[in-house]
Amino acid sequence: MNNQMLNELFDRLPDSVYLIDPVTSNIVYCNRMGYESLALEADEVLNHSILTLQKDVSGMPAWEDIAEEIRRVEIFTFVGRHLRKNDGEIPVEVNTTTFHHDGKEYFLSVSRDITKRRLHDEALDDHEKKLWFVLNETNDGLWEWSLLTDEVYFSPQLKRMLGYGPDEMNPDVSTWSSNIHPDDSQRVMRAITDHIEGKRERYDAEYRLKNRNGHYLWVHDRGKISERNPQGEPLRMVGMVQNITERKNLELRLQEMASHDDLTGIMNRREGDFILEKQIDFSKRLGLELGICLFDLDHFKKINDKHGHLTGDQVLKKVAEIVTENIRKLDYFYRWGGEEFILILPDTSMENLKIISEKIRLAIESFPWKEKLGVKKVTASFGLSVYPHHGKNHQSLILNADAAMFQAKSSGRNCVAAAILET
Repeated sequence: MNNQMLNELFDRLPDSVYLIDPVTSNIVYCNRMGYESLALEADEVLNHSILTLQKDVSGMPAWEDIAEEIRRVEIFTFVGRHLRKNDGEIPVEVNTTTFHHDGKEYFLSVSRDITKRRLHDEALDDHEKKLWFVLNETNDGLWEWSLLTDEVYFSPQLKRMLGYGPDEMNPDVSTWSSNIHPDDSQRVMRAITDHIEGKRERYDAEYRLKNRNGHYLWVHDRGKISERNPQGEPLRMVGMVQNITERKNLELRLQEMASHDDLTGIMNRREGDFILEKQIDFSKRLGLELGICLFDLDHFKKINDKHGHLTGDQVLKKVAEIVTENIRKLDYFYRWGGEEFILILPDTSMENLKIISEKIRLAIESFPWKEKLGVKKVTASFGLSVYPHHGKNHQSLILNADAAMFQAKSSGRNCVAAAILET
């Protein structure tokens, strides 16, 4: 049988056939259905990455993982979606095998359009299958857990959401539990245990779940006991998972915006004053000192007037970076307003507060402002106060630190001054 006859034979197949270079993921051959089913021309498919056809797999790291799995099994099956040129996508089932020819490795993929199969499934009269299908299609994934054996059914949609093929993901509860973010794991396991033990009506949790690429998705996971033995002991549990990454990221961003300064990225005055109140209460209970450092950039208005507000903003951002690099992880730093900033230093005496403030003052003064931002010089004046010696509440501590800062400015600026002890 010659090559022309083989080409004609493959072109008559109702399925798409692709020959793939495993190293580059490029398509080196495809039959007629392989490009016509996607509303493409042959040259728009040949020598292009197979990933360009995919709706569900992207990036070479993901391809390399899949390539290893293809080599490991006799037939690798993947259910996903192929992209058409101008009108959406088509659901496909792809079976891939590996072989060698003339010393070179290839992957042979046969892709079948399963649109009709899905339509047929939708039309099934069996009520349970219909309900299962509807739940599958309206959620990102379903699971069913046998509490006796710890076997878990993961739906194709759930596997796809996490970047896996239908024949992957070991059907064991540890496959799920081992991929929960370490910071969320204890809380999630407590929630599911409470439901199993009858302490909660249902299991409901939002947490981070690792996908195939090692990235974490935010998910909303809900479930309930679905079967019990005659003694009332739980046997089986079912649930559904929804990908809420976009919503959660927006929620976290809004929370950050509510507590952080948009320009510098450090805490804003509202959040900083709240932290200061809490730290004063904490210091009072433990009998500790609490250092407060209020500082203001000298002649900042001249910088804005001469160089413009955009440069002024860059100066404020850089000052925030410099200070952040020169304080401890347990310290708090926030923008009090304009070019004024406040530092909260737990368990810090006036002696140590002076040392830290002087270190920050020198770091600001010595930064190469002319070279980096075109500004001749940036300095700051510092006022210090310490709980409980200079006040018992945040208003008096800041007021005394502000008075000390005024003294620093009156003494020539670019220096550190301590508050006078309250009598």
